[in-house]
Amino acid sequence: MARGVVKGSSSIDLREVSEGNETEMQVLIGPSDSAPNFAMRRFVMGEGGGMPRHTNEVEHEQFVLKGRAVITIGDQSFDVRAGDAVFIPARTPHSYSVVEEPFEFLCLVPNREDTIRLLDDET
Repeated sequence: MARGVVKGSSSIDLREVSEGNETEMQVLIGPSDSAPNFAMRRFVMGEGGGMPRHTNEVEHEQFVLKGRAVITIGDQSFDVRAGDAVFIPARTPHSYSVVEEPFEFLCLVPNREDTIRLLDDET
């Protein structure tokens, strides 16, 4: 029988996201916790932070905790803030640009192989 997991987020290291600017991430719950289907991650973006246009092989479900950012999904831009929920389909170009920091959000993704592919402005 699977066992539940409870842990404080302060015990989990934030690690730099090399593709981003002023962006860090924690894996709050994931495969190492015996979570079979999804990983729950927390992203924190500081002043001048964000992620360039990129794609992922897996969908993202996100919930904004703090701050404000412009998220571009495909060819649409959205001004998002605390309390907003965001869905990004798999393989869809998207980017983040912080407007009010810290911009923090939870991001849930399937526990599947994922590849981030950075896109230039012409793709």
